[in-house]
Amino acid sequence: MFKTRLRSSIILMALTILVIILGGNVLFGALLVISLVGISELYKILKIEKTVLGLIGYLATIAYYGLVLFELDDYLMLLFIGFLLLLMVTYVVTYPNYRFEQVMTAFFGLFYVSIMLSYIYQVAILEDGAILVWLIFIGSWGSDTCAYCVGILFGKHKIIPKLSPKKSLEGCIGGVIGAALIGFLYALALGNRITGIDNPKLLFTIIGASASIISQIGDWAASAIKRNFDIKDYGKLIPGHGGILDRFDSVIFTAPIVYYLAVLF
Repeated sequence: MFKTRLRSSIILMALTILVIILGGNVLFGALLVISLVGISELYKILKIEKTVLGLIGYLATIAYYGLVLFELDDYLMLLFIGFLLLLMVTYVVTYPNYRFEQVMTAFFGLFYVSIMLSYIYQVAILEDGAILVWLIFIGSWGSDTCAYCVGILFGKHKIIPKLSPKKSLEGCIGGVIGAALIGFLYALALGNRITGIDNPKLLFTIIGASASIISQIGDWAASAIKRNFDIKDYGKLIPGHGGILDRFDSVIFTAPIVYYLAVLF
């Protein structure tokens, strides 16, 4: 199991690095596919992945990404309202084929998976975006690694035992400090290559720490959903890891945080 997980991690990391380096339409297309797979994994929990509700969710994801690609922000609210109306019309016309929680999961999936993940692309197209986009993964996967190592070595106090029995307070703190340190070292290594930020060392440290905190909340949220429905993994796409949502559960939350911190500061 460990070898399978390690091999999958190496392949996934290599693919992630390649896609982000290529950027542009390659990154955009990859995120669209990942979002569609991720939203289908969420829909499978309530068995709507192959229903009309699921189809509407997939089409809404494609439409949303189209608006992002062509920077048609003025039409986003129209999309959200239209999406909800289509779901409610389907709910009414086909009644009692669907339960209310299925309809709400279809709506929630667009925001939880597709919109949140799209911020990876939105960060990448910012000024210095090719540099900033790596902070998303420093704040998620870097934080996870630091939290795991610190938790193994020093973890004594369980933070949320009913939800994540193996995670400790020491590990969580280690994840935040570790991500902040990696962010600082990242800015230090880049030197003068960062042109659009006045104090990149401070900003990258803040982003690393903030993203780590949010990523851990995202990880717990994903765990809570799985425990509510008594499932171990969202899928089986990535051997040793589960599905897309199992591997990107923290990235889902760090991407928008990195985007807005970068834009604000």
